[in-house]
Amino acid sequence: MEDEKVISGYDPAIMRRLLRYTRPYWILVAGALVSLAIATSADLLLPVVIQRAVDKNLVARYTRIPREYVDLEELRNVDVTDAVALDQAIYVQDDELVALSGVMRRRLVEEGILEEIGYYVFPYDERALRALEDQFEHLVVDLGTHDDDPYASIRAETLDDLPPDARRVVRQADIDGLRRTTRLFLVLLFSMLGFTFSQLYLMALAGQGVMKDLRLELFDHTLRQRLGHLSQHPIGRLVTRVTNDVETVNRLFTEVLINLISNVAKMVGSIATIMLLNWRLGLVTLATLPPVLLLTLFFRGRAREAFRRVRMRVSRVNAYLSEHLSGMSVVQLFVRESRARREFGEQNDELMKANLGEMYVFAVFRPLIDLFSSTSIAVIVYFGAHFLVSGLVSLGVLIAFVNLIRRFYQPVMAISEQFTIVQSAMAGSERVFEMLDRTERIANEGSYDRDVCGSLEFDHVWFAYKENDPVIRDLSFSIEAGETVAVVGYTGAGKTTIANLLTRLWDIQEGSIKLDGIDIRQYPLERLRTIIQPIQQDVFLFSDTIRNNITLGLALSDDHVARIAGMVQADAFIERLPQKYDTVLTEGATNISTGERQLLSFARILAHDPRIIIMDEATSNIDTETERLIQHAVQTVMQDRTSLVIAHRLSTIRNANRILVLAEGRLVEEGNHDQLIAARGIYYNLYRLQYQETPQG
Repeated sequence: MEDEKVISGYDPAIMRRLLRYTRPYWILVAGALVSLAIATSADLLLPVVIQRAVDKNLVARYTRIPREYVDLEELRNVDVTDAVALDQAIYVQDDELVALSGVMRRRLVEEGILEEIGYYVFPYDERALRALEDQFEHLVVDLGTHDDDPYASIRAETLDDLPPDARRVVRQADIDGLRRTTRLFLVLLFSMLGFTFSQLYLMALAGQGVMKDLRLELFDHTLRQRLGHLSQHPIGRLVTRVTNDVETVNRLFTEVLINLISNVAKMVGSIATIMLLNWRLGLVTLATLPPVLLLTLFFRGRAREAFRRVRMRVSRVNAYLSEHLSGMSVVQLFVRESRARREFGEQNDELMKANLGEMYVFAVFRPLIDLFSSTSIAVIVYFGAHFLVSGLVSLGVLIAFVNLIRRFYQPVMAISEQFTIVQSAMAGSERVFEMLDRTERIANEGSYDRDVCGSLEFDHVWFAYKENDPVIRDLSFSIEAGETVAVVGYTGAGKTTIANLLTRLWDIQEGSIKLDGIDIRQYPLERLRTIIQPIQQDVFLFSDTIRNNITLGLALSDDHVARIAGMVQADAFIERLPQKYDTVLTEGATNISTGERQLLSFARILAHDPRIIIMDEATSNIDTETERLIQHAVQTVMQDRTSLVIAHRLSTIRNANRILVLAEGRLVEEGNHDQLIAARGIYYNLYRLQYQETPQG
């Protein structure tokens, strides 16, 4: 496994490309964004609601301004909306005093008016009169009508002297206001909870959809790549691209993207709300934030480096584990357990150090953020207390500031911790797109689709897996329809390559290969590969039922499958299995023998009934008894079909119509068994070496 690539962080080009995958899910994304906006707004309104409850209901105190100093219209012009005008004076709540203009405030301060703080104004009715009884005239400072309702003012300190029942009646309006505020608070709270759930759920659906589409596109893209491209990449790397790397994209959508938007919105919203509540104290709050931003930028760089080290060490540990678990037999046979344990311990120690390094970064960062948060709150309380005494801020606003600054710092911590996920997602996305952008496919532009007889011709074919290293050199031969031709030669002569070229797993560089006189490149790939099918040297069986491994998706009846299995002598061992044709093969088909796997490969070919069969070392792994059982079935399969037999076991091809002998990619001998033995060439030497005897003609 390669070291995991870590890029610098956010990459707008990658993000734009990722966002294109959200288009089919735009309704879900739009719903998530709307839910985010509502949930964030509700969260930011909660401190404001508390502020209103404190200032308007819990600590409802008024300043008394005699009418000769100011009139009601003048106050309304400076946004004092809740002033109560009684007969002798106008009463302004403490939280609205901050709206007074500088000139008006100075004038009132010089006259000593603003120092007369401590009145309470309430609507009175028969119930209030009965509650206060004979104390009413003694307590009331002023009377009047406000909004067509009778109001009275008393000194605030006299509230504490009233009996509880009387105090409750006098403050009934505040009690009703608190009930309304409580209901509003609960509505906002449950709205925040509900829309937060909606936001997370909808974004998770969108993220899962994007991940599903990406995996399908990656898998489909990989299926269509040429074999040469796939052979250049380890299977583990390809699997990682389709699974782990795509999962990082899902995490980007479900854990980072929507939360990042939410956190930024909360931070901006907190600052905006602070400034709207009181700009003076808001400026003090802003002055405490630059150190936090600088600290965040500094630790982001440290976190990136720590993350890079962790990913590098994780990759190395995974690579070591993969290699040594795969080669465990070699480790044990050569008594290398102690060395492997020591080496893995060293790798594991490096990984632990890298993880501890990442932990140290956040172990320092989190307390510092908490320190700055506490410092900001302390600064706000200090200056807020001075402003409170000066009448520039109310108690409710001060409480709201403390709540809002906490809401500001929570996203700071979250954004910093999510940065590693952003890096991982960007790196994973880059690798996914790099794989999608690399297209190496066998051209599939043919349209010839007629019935074929099965004749083949190689016409001056040249082919190389690697440039300037040809495996097939100017090869020419022909096979008639229905003919059985064998291909032999030393290892590396190009025998298996012929099978790959006929099925266009690879494309030739020069010359042509013809099927019934038509270049095979003019056939659609799907059609060509139903006409020509190989029985490969290394049989691959899926972890599925025996029936499905034979049919590979073909709609065949159970009787048909059983008949095919009988033709290749596979029915005997299948019937002995516990679930017979429904027996599920393990990975690598290790629950059946090598010979039985080979028999199933013959059954698979018969089920698909190709016109041309290629047997690439098809019986090389079969024991003598099994080979004897299937020889008759093989002859039946070959009947009326063109057959190309690639084999090292020369005894299996003695009855072939012709034998082609290859050497270094060239055709050097051609004839039947007896002719080639009599020629005493390469075939003669192969036969003599294999059987250690002088061959008889």
